[in-house]
Amino acid sequence: MTYVQTEIASQPDCWEQAAKLASSPGLPVAGERVAVVGCGTSWFMGQAYAALREQLGQGETDAFQASEFPAGRRYDRVVAITRSGTTTEVVDLLGALRTPTTVVTADPLQPAAAVADEMVVLDFADEQAVVQTRFATSALALLRAGLGQDIAPIACDAEVAVRLPLPIRVETTTQITYLGRGWTVGLAHEAALKCREAAMMWTEAYPAMDYRHGPISIAAPGRVVWAIGDVPAHLADDVEATGASFVHARHHGGYGAIGRWCGGRTPLDPMADLILAQRVAIALAEAHGLDPDHPRNLTRSVVLQ
Repeated sequence: MTYVQTEIASQPDCWEQAAKLASSPGLPVAGERVAVVGCGTSWFMGQAYAALREQLGQGETDAFQASEFPAGRRYDRVVAITRSGTTTEVVDLLGALRTPTTVVTADPLQPAAAVADEMVVLDFADEQAVVQTRFATSALALLRAGLGQDIAPIACDAEVAVRLPLPIRVETTTQITYLGRGWTVGLAHEAALKCREAAMMWTEAYPAMDYRHGPISIAAPGRVVWAIGDVPAHLADDVEATGASFVHARHHGGYGAIGRWCGGRTPLDPMADLILAQRVAIALAEAHGLDPDHPRNLTRSVVLQ
């Protein structure tokens, strides 16, 4: 088993541990104007959290790639997500800000922790793999718990997700488009990134309501449209008409793929759905003879000279 497969399977326990840190100093409180920054995967987790925090009425929240943070804009707090704590753009930004800052990291001994005002350490979710999985979702579990969400049932969904049969045929799938709505748009982007990183797969991600405004043009037999979270009316029918496969977590313990879907049970939590996407990325890599622990052109941390 690869490092990344072991780390993917450990997520239910990591999420529950992360939830215990929800009252840590420096995490946003209701009413604060907050920005979340990160790079790559961490940026997508920030997008998900920002949208969810606003949806829950906790306060205005923005998410930025660290190098694109708008200088001069006022926030009550900036939260940085960085697994390694060494990412150049994040460290440089934290060092330049005068706004109160909090870093969520796996390593308290690295530069990001040294320049932040507060830190929350998820060392139990650190990873050997280059491709991020459990640290990112544990950071989101921490932040969701800080919003008052109960992580225990979400971790139960994760237990299901690490054991479910994969919802696509990796041997015949040539392209995947991930869709989200609201806070799950960030998860859709992250799911697509995992397939690109691990399997060099052609993947795309969009807000679900925007999919029919152009991106549906590439839908075809052998390709997959995977919706994470809420699904717009008639979207499944429109995808089906192209010959592409439509995937959505329609009930606990099972998936609907290819053709029409229906069902009255609550779907898997979208964060658990992301686990399925992570597993698909690794399966696609292995099906194409790639080593998901050593993805092409990537390193565990980007440190610029």
